[in-house]
Amino acid sequence: MDKVSSQRVSLSIYFFLLGFGFSTWASRIPSIKTNFNFDEAELGNLLLVMPISSMIGLPISGWLVSKFNSRIPLLVSFIVLCLSLILIGYAEDLTALISGVALFAFCTRIANIAVNTQSLTLQKQREKKIIGSFHGLWSLGGLGGALFSTIMVKAGISMKDHFLYIAILSLIISVVSFTFLIPKDRSEIGNKLILGKPDKYILYLGLMVFFGALCEGGMFDWSGVYFKEVVGEEVFTLGYLIFMAFMALSRFYSDKLVDRIGMRKTYILGASIVGAGMSIVILFPFFWPVLIGFSLVGIGVASVFPMTFALAGSSKKYSPGMAISIISTYGIVGMLIGPPLVGYVAHITGLRYAFILFILSGLMLIPLSYSFFRLNQQE
Repeated sequence: MDKVSSQRVSLSIYFFLLGFGFSTWASRIPSIKTNFNFDEAELGNLLLVMPISSMIGLPISGWLVSKFNSRIPLLVSFIVLCLSLILIGYAEDLTALISGVALFAFCTRIANIAVNTQSLTLQKQREKKIIGSFHGLWSLGGLGGALFSTIMVKAGISMKDHFLYIAILSLIISVVSFTFLIPKDRSEIGNKLILGKPDKYILYLGLMVFFGALCEGGMFDWSGVYFKEVVGEEVFTLGYLIFMAFMALSRFYSDKLVDRIGMRKTYILGASIVGAGMSIVILFPFFWPVLIGFSLVGIGVASVFPMTFALAGSSKKYSPGMAISIISTYGIVGMLIGPPLVGYVAHITGLRYAFILFILSGLMLIPLSYSFFRLNQQE
């Protein structure tokens, strides 16, 4: 296997593991809700810990991608991420649980920025669109995590043991794969965050990621709860599992779709599918309609992150690592503020009608993408 191929395989493993780890956490949120006897608002408060911790990581992640080659922050953050997963699983009081969730979110942010910086560097070396497939592997990892979680739930395995198994296995694989990552990808220019008037190019990309992430993060955190409490299914991971399956499948084809119809039409198509899918979920809260609706939402949001990160690599103001760091801030805020917001609205209106927020967020991609590409053509 040649050097570039080895780097792609190693990087693919990290994308897969990050998706698997995040899905392991997300699919067990209903278990945490039950174990700690949270209501929707209290669960929303716990989920709010994640964006706060991620925002604290903003200046640190920006500094890391400008100071080091991205593979060093990737390995270190991934190791601590696995340890935080164990802490969540073994938490017996609220303080330990909050500490574990905060550390998990902090390290996830750094690892995601580092792994996407590596992917942009590799794509430039190959001169071929491959970012969509990497994000497909993240989703495939998420699908694997959801499937494994389903098996653990049906087998009656405790969350403590479940998280411990995943953390140990992920640690071993990540250390072995580290050797083959791209060793030198630090950019010499565009590594400083420039305060003041926002760069329009980055601002529009950030807003598109924000609304796409709000839908995606909401599905991560609330699809299982919706399936359990609204649909009334005992195996609550099925909803999350079907969402991840269709998102993963769609991401593997997203690069080809973009080549065929262009990014602007892909954004609009995805937004429309999200709106249609979530409307089915709300109007027909039964087993098969909800499965179909979650499938459509997975298809609709699949291409948002790969396309936007690819566009970030073309920024004239920032290096790829710094551009991803800035845009990821919008994405993480959307992915992690959206779920607690749903919790607060659900506490007032019920979870079913709180999902209207996802329809509105998905449809926001239409005017934003239109404005972005019009501005870009003018420039």
